[in-house]
Amino acid sequence: MKNMTLIRMAGVCGGTYYGRDEDREREICSVMTDSRKAEPGCLFAAIKGERVDGHDFIPAVLEKGALCVITEREPEELEIQTEKKSTDCAGKPSLCGNYIKVESTIAALGALAAYYLEQLAIPVVGITGSVGKTSTKEMIAAVLSQKYRTLKTAGNFNNELGLPLTIFRLREEDQIAVLEMGINHFGEMHRLAGIAKPDTCVITNIGQCHLEFLGDRDGVLRAKTEIFDYLRPDGHIILNGDDDKLITVNEVKGIQPTFFGIGTENDIYADQIVKKGLDGIECRICVAKQQETGSFTVLIPIPGIHMVMNALAATAVGLQYGLTFDEIRAGIESLQPVSGRFHMVHTDLFTIIDDCYNANPVSMKASLEVLQDGLNRKVAILGDMGELGTEEEEMHRGVGEFAGGLDIDLCICTGPLSAHIAEGIHAVNPEMKTVVFPNLQTLLAQLSSLICRDDTILVKASHFMHFEKVVAKLEEMDVTG
Repeated sequence: MKNMTLIRMAGVCGGTYYGRDEDREREICSVMTDSRKAEPGCLFAAIKGERVDGHDFIPAVLEKGALCVITEREPEELEIQTEKKSTDCAGKPSLCGNYIKVESTIAALGALAAYYLEQLAIPVVGITGSVGKTSTKEMIAAVLSQKYRTLKTAGNFNNELGLPLTIFRLREEDQIAVLEMGINHFGEMHRLAGIAKPDTCVITNIGQCHLEFLGDRDGVLRAKTEIFDYLRPDGHIILNGDDDKLITVNEVKGIQPTFFGIGTENDIYADQIVKKGLDGIECRICVAKQQETGSFTVLIPIPGIHMVMNALAATAVGLQYGLTFDEIRAGIESLQPVSGRFHMVHTDLFTIIDDCYNANPVSMKASLEVLQDGLNRKVAILGDMGELGTEEEEMHRGVGEFAGGLDIDLCICTGPLSAHIAEGIHAVNPEMKTVVFPNLQTLLAQLSSLICRDDTILVKASHFMHFEKVVAKLEEMDVTG
């Protein structure tokens, strides 16, 4: 990894190097926090988690050939080769190695990631927002990949640990990085932006997420726009112009935002929108106020109006980095769904819309709208939404009221908060069939009796509900109906 020598890393992260003099100028080949993935020449960062303490595995990773470890405490059983100690490690290969002592391993990784990114000197697209960060990230990466070697955030590696680990995956041949940045407290985005120092900032929307910590949507706006704190002077700002909070953002550091949305007043907008059922959605994307004006028609391979918004954001980013309309169209149409993020699963028995990774009122309503496009009987399996603050019951009831106005045959609600979804449905549409379960275990036990052959089934809840188990159950299910 470029310029990531042991002695330089120690200085960058404010740590103290203990180890062999001959290794001081050696570069690491990778960074690991999982001892099982340690490899010769890597840096292992020991992190104390809720269940496992990485410090306990230092001898094991050294035995696997790790070049160095970052630790918050003196390894109790580690013998380091220095001038004051024996240079003979024979007989104790697992207890000999180099380490950097720091106050905080996570803070050290953040500092190292920021430094490493500066060594590579490639553009960074930073993506945040309340809803749609991951799907927008996937769309932008698919577009940019038509012209550049692109690295994107994998999975949910978007926090103060995940972001550095994503950056450490970059190599000198990579040409651009697309980094998702997720938060739930004030100050977190400031720290993430300090690591990524984005050239392009994309904000998808300002919704009712993490209100337990951020208070209200104005608080969410303040927290998300901390991404501008480290925006580079010649950078770009790309915002959802249909969002009533984001439209209030004016010039930042002399940079005028580019707005995207369905409304024709936006710099980049969509019209001629045609739903293709669960096969996707077609639209015309119009560019009115950028360096290249014109329009093109595209078939987005994942359904939902929110995917049109993602395509518009990706178009704005693509144009900033010199892609043609044909390249942008090809990128959008090449998009592949991510498991748990509006992933269409077709079994021999039914169609599953696997959207179980996370949920909030906005994304829940968007997913329910898409369910309407399913064939045959339409079933929503919904679970609790987390971190909604003092109005969580009302917000769940609001989702139910929305669902009650849709063409859905059965709504299965699971969890104490989701009982309020059923209440909202009944208030609007007493005829809609609903079933309420207190927890996941009771749902799984009775699920097969509620599902019929050829159903289209939406599975949606916040991550802590573990609804991936519902998807797995459906995939292996045998029904007679």
